[in-house]
Amino acid sequence: MKRKIIKIDHDKCTGCGLCMPNCPEGAIQMIDGKARLVSDLFCDGLGACLGHCPVGAITVEEREAERYDERKVMENIVKQGENVIRAHLSHLRDHKQDEYLQEAISFLNENNVHNPIQEKEMNMTHTTVHSGCPGSQSMKFYEPEKQNKETGKRVSRLTHWPIQLHLMSPEAPQYQGKDVLLAADCTAFTIGSFHEDFLKGKALAIACPKLDDGHEEYIAKIKALIDDAKINTLTVAIMQVPCCGGLLTMAKTATSQASRKVPVKCIVIGLQGEVLSEDWV
Repeated sequence: MKRKIIKIDHDKCTGCGLCMPNCPEGAIQMIDGKARLVSDLFCDGLGACLGHCPVGAITVEEREAERYDERKVMENIVKQGENVIRAHLSHLRDHKQDEYLQEAISFLNENNVHNPIQEKEMNMTHTTVHSGCPGSQSMKFYEPEKQNKETGKRVSRLTHWPIQLHLMSPEAPQYQGKDVLLAADCTAFTIGSFHEDFLKGKALAIACPKLDDGHEEYIAKIKALIDDAKINTLTVAIMQVPCCGGLLTMAKTATSQASRKVPVKCIVIGLQGEVLSEDWV
């Protein structure tokens, strides 16, 4: 993908090392007496290191680069201690990188690592980092637990928010390299076992091909899921009613425009929740 990322002019670099401690992601290391970007995966392109180079050897350019990987960064950062974790989280908060911040916090929770930023500070983050409607704030949830055997209660298999195709971002971490379920709005209300049989293990996006405007935007987002998020598979769940076929048409158009090829499955649901057909297209 093409994105912003730092560039180090090795002819200008004097090897002073001042940039290293000012890179919250640990993307810069001293190698053979020069500052070097160790991996595209570690550089978020925000340029926190720029003002710390006394000779101006570091700039930000836009080029083809691997997508920034917050989880890889966190794997590296947690080894360096609480102060480094705090600096990184503060960096994400201050630069309004809400999606990456949520993923970093999820990583800490999943790995039982103490979050050094106080709860009050984090609450401030949730209200200040995201701009726009609070309902469209990107969030990634914990992996749901298994069904409660004592009460028989089934848990939600939804792992992220938002899910409406207009509101979701193909750049959100919850879609990266995932199996994606693109479901017509009505399907979840007709299928009694929707979460267990259809949603489990998949990232979700929903849309109504009849009532929603902006079909071209939908096609562009599906294409971005394929090319940029590099999803594994795309499953399109639609109702048997004729207008619902528009969602499959949009998916087919997007896949034909995409540079990558991914397997696409279409599931047609009857009005009482029965599966009428399930085919790779």
